[in-house]
Amino acid sequence: MSLERRSLKLQKKKKGRKKWIYWIVAPLLVLLFAGGVYATYLYNKAETAMGNSYKPVDRTSSKREKKVDPAFDNITVLFAGLDESKKRGEKALRTDALMLATFNQKQKSVKLLSIPRDSYVYIPSKGREDKINHAYGKGGITSTMETVEELLDIPVDYYVKMNFEAFIDVVEALGGIDVDVTKAIDEMDSQDRHHAIQLQPGFQTLNGEEALAYARTRKIDSDIERGKRQQEVIKSIINKASSAKSITKYGNVIEAVGENMETDLSFNEMKSFIDYATAGNQLNVESLTLAGSNSRISGIYYYQLDQTALEQVKSTLKSQLEFGKVDINTTPTLSENSNS
Repeated sequence: MSLERRSLKLQKKKKGRKKWIYWIVAPLLVLLFAGGVYATYLYNKAETAMGNSYKPVDRTSSKREKKVDPAFDNITVLFAGLDESKKRGEKALRTDALMLATFNQKQKSVKLLSIPRDSYVYIPSKGREDKINHAYGKGGITSTMETVEELLDIPVDYYVKMNFEAFIDVVEALGGIDVDVTKAIDEMDSQDRHHAIQLQPGFQTLNGEEALAYARTRKIDSDIERGKRQQEVIKSIINKASSAKSITKYGNVIEAVGENMETDLSFNEMKSFIDYATAGNQLNVESLTLAGSNSRISGIYYYQLDQTALEQVKSTLKSQLEFGKVDINTTPTLSENSNS
């Protein structure tokens, strides 16, 4: 074969390789560009939505010497679910669900504590004992935060308040959540229509209304089991949201949350939780409950907390927060903050 023919053959091979490289690389570049655009879109959408949801409260915890930073410190967030449907011409002013989350930055662990809505506790704003869900009616979310702080003897650093519409919309935006229903359920929907939601036992995908009814129902067992169902639903939402299949649904989720949520976490503080979200299998989420028993005081039903069990839960949460300890290696100095 002459040098000229060999040279021609090599040129054809190079052209063929270039074509293959083009058809492989070009789609990848398009995907990367589209992904970058979508990520920017989501970021801006989230920043706007969270900005609208930002509602700081005028309170300082007596259990903190200085303001915490979620990027460095172990913190607590109180999640409050409100029923804002109109009843007897007025909006309900009670929390229907309360859950305290404690975050340990080093261990990347979260402990979720469900607080039964009828728990008989001391409410500082009232100056007497009452059901914990009545705390909201006397001072709003600030009163509820102070009550939980008094009950557990740990700081309540932040709050996230959502109504039922937000919960339903988030589940719908994710395309439903997977739950193992253990008992048959016959419940009202969010509009208080009787027998609107009927579920049979078994592993299934629940829509927004069904997930809300499953989390709220109190007829089939107890407040403790109700709290466990709420924790199960929260975990299912987290699992579904962290799935790669849900990435394209984030825009709808952000809209659902932004329109129906209030929090004193700023957008920058919220970004600190990305470390927990990206921990994957390394993230340890543990559920806790408050043991107790049913009781009646002056003819009114209450959930009487077991004091021994309460002390154990308090000890667990303090350990999770490393409450009372100061780690100079993880606490940012003034100079570090000023350079960031």
